[in-house]
Amino acid sequence: MHLGNSVICPVTGIPMLIAMGSAVYYALKSAKKDFNKNKILPTIVLTVFVFCLQMINFSIPYTGASGHIIGGILLALLLGPSIGFLSLSLILLIQALFFADGGILALGCNIFNMGFISCFIAYPLVYKFLSKNKNPLPPAILSSILALELGSVAVVIEAVLSGTVIKPLWFLCLMIGIHLITALAEGLFTAAIIWIAQKHNFSKVFISSLSLISIMLAGIISNYASSKPDGLEWSLLNISNSFTAQTQGQIYNIAEAIQSKTSIILSSFSHSEANIIGLIILSIIMLVFTMLIYNRENSTGEV
Repeated sequence: MHLGNSVICPVTGIPMLIAMGSAVYYALKSAKKDFNKNKILPTIVLTVFVFCLQMINFSIPYTGASGHIIGGILLALLLGPSIGFLSLSLILLIQALFFADGGILALGCNIFNMGFISCFIAYPLVYKFLSKNKNPLPPAILSSILALELGSVAVVIEAVLSGTVIKPLWFLCLMIGIHLITALAEGLFTAAIIWIAQKHNFSKVFISSLSLISIMLAGIISNYASSKPDGLEWSLLNISNSFTAQTQGQIYNIAEAIQSKTSIILSSFSHSEANIIGLIILSIIMLVFTMLIYNRENSTGEV
């Protein structure tokens, strides 16, 4: 569901960047209230785990499309919605800068579609509301469906506002349909991880296992990920006659120039090597990020 620069025009992209910048600021203020030293390692490991999960596209039978786990509900539940949102925002930033996965101009839209909706809408309205049920499966599936379907609707609205899509109804149907299948898979996976996390309560074994799995996902399993277009790309391909790429203008050129310079850093490495380097970069950024939150809060005497 990563929107590229050509799907979003500055009229849509820039206000969304500003809006999500504000959301990040308020999430930072909220996250500092209950963040402590014990949350540093789980935050780093879970963020890297979701980053690696997003590398694994799986084929959706009979469609010619693929999907991948977003992980917003998972991060919101295990880390809290504010930290979960910030973690997913950093994941999307790393993907855009170093892997050209999602556009710089569309970064605000992508953060809203995948991070804000999951952590601040679907999680509190569905998962938290249904969390009295000890079985994590129903709330995980329902919240994942709401997150991905609202994200799909948001993509369509953003594309229409950008003048990219002139026949939005068919595009909307395609997006909702293909992401419903992905949402079901995400819900099942999320419920499984939550069940394991509840059993082990962030034990050393759980953290170590996630770390090892992340390395395997990035270095080995990602080589076998589906090469089929993801749900958004597949939907756009199916409306190619009513799709107009937004590739004109100085702002678009600047966004493309920035990405071409940042993504070239990993272009000389193999697929697996680039993924592992990305994992290391994100781990370092998350370490600095979590330490800054902890140290600032600790210096106020509130921790």
